[in-house]
Amino acid sequence: MFSLAEENYLKAIYHLESKHQGAVSTNAIAEVMETKPSSVTDMVQKLAEKEVLSYIKYKGTSLTESGRKTAANVIRKHRLWEVFLVEKLKFHWDEVHEIAEQLEHVQSEELVTRLDKFLGFPDFDPHGDPIPDKHGNVKPTEKKLLSELSKKQNGVCVGVKESNSDFLQYLDKKNITIGTKIKVLGKEFFDGSMVIQVGRDQFFISKKIAENLYIQTN
Repeated sequence: MFSLAEENYLKAIYHLESKHQGAVSTNAIAEVMETKPSSVTDMVQKLAEKEVLSYIKYKGTSLTESGRKTAANVIRKHRLWEVFLVEKLKFHWDEVHEIAEQLEHVQSEELVTRLDKFLGFPDFDPHGDPIPDKHGNVKPTEKKLLSELSKKQNGVCVGVKESNSDFLQYLDKKNITIGTKIKVLGKEFFDGSMVIQVGRDQFFISKKIAENLYIQTN
């Protein structure tokens, strides 16, 4: 059993490891958790005693197999709850993250198992993120950022890198969601901005927007 704070730390380290492919620094964890490095050090030492991570001073923190499975289980619950909130309770995709942050800490494995079955064993959440299975495994997917596409390439939006409300609301205004077909009509190499086509509409998007949309190309 882990406390809410401990689960949040494990989840944060899991995400940081996936981005940096290696040991995670105390400062990086502190930035994500919005706390002081000294507080992070205290927590990772505590978690190291529970054998869910290894911590080497000045070298960083890495999850053990047990820690990675624990973190993946929290993420699994979070993403399943997001599916439930969107598909069954009709919340909008920009409304569910904070609610799922609370629901992800439920301890009943039976509830999560029944939730998964009730939802039809979904592979992805409403933002296109893969849902780990009960063993902590994540199904690999082939995708690239929209910013990596060249002129005349096209594909389907399969996820968002950034899932804050402002960004999701911007996508709504442009009629972009999971499953939307996008074609690159032009690309400015000076600043990375693009002209894209979505349905019958054509418009400019910034490099920042293009770097936050995952695309599965045809």
